Amino acid sequence: MFARRWALLSLFSLMISGVTATAAQVRADIEYARVNGISLRMDASVPDGDGPFPAAIIVHGGGWVSGDRKTNVQPLFEPLSEAGFAWFSISYRLVTDITQFGVGIADVGEAIRFVKTHAAQFRIDPEKIVLIGESAGGQLAAMAALQADSRTSVKAVVAIYTPTDLVSLAKTSTYVPASIRASVKGSPWEGLVLAGLGQLSPINNIRRDMPPFLLIHGTADSLVPFEQSKSMCERMKTARASCELYPVAGAGHGIRWWESAGFGSGYKRRMTAWLHQQFDAKRGAL
Repeated sequence: MFARRWALLSLFSLMISGVTATAAQVRADIEYARVNGISLRMDASVPDGDGPFPAAIIVHGGGWVSGDRKTNVQPLFEPLSEAGFAWFSISYRLVTDITQFGVGIADVGEAIRFVKTHAAQFRIDPEKIVLIGESAGGQLAAMAALQADSRTSVKAVVAIYTPTDLVSLAKTSTYVPASIRASVKGSPWEGLVLAGLGQLSPINNIRRDMPPFLLIHGTADSLVPFEQSKSMCERMKTARASCELYPVAGAGHGIRWWESAGFGSGYKRRMTAWLHQQFDAKRGAL
């Protein structure tokens, strides 16, 4: 009898937790911009209720040449929803040749403008928008925040194992697309390529009035070394900008891999707690 009651209680608990986890309105394939005939789209999840809710715009990784807004960053959806955030996971233009490197920064800016313009429709607070990017998406998110104007400014940035020094990576890491590495090594255009990569490196665009950054990085990352985030945070602090570095001890590259390897819970708790701190409000009171 006890076993049966326990089973029923467990089933009821699962049902309740399922209702809680899905207590949001989800919309897929929203066009947020059209650039040169290319439709840029996002998926949105907005909590039930009147709002206004804080919002996170999520930028997936994939080495600038691949990646998907639904699968690459899927581990971020549930913790953000549970923390009371609306979230918008975006696609952006992928790089097919070196001349297109960096175009995704403008696309992130378009997504910010779209979300702010439609703040009432999505029941979000346009003054409480954050960017969250992983890997190459972190570089795009960071640069969008660093180049922002009044229409694209954000409250904070979470950059997960983000390439912050592209010049260093181009010389040493296979993470940078082969077409770019080939342009760097011995090419007549080497100087121009390196200069361009330097301009697109977050570490070279730090300023005192930049938004706060939370840098999350696995200490065993072999693609984008942990040192990239460490150096970024140190230079931000030297510039008297706000930065926190959260190391994920022993973790490599990829939040989906972190899930299967048991590295997922700690960084999610710190991420949502840190985001709430940026709004100077208690959890659940945003």
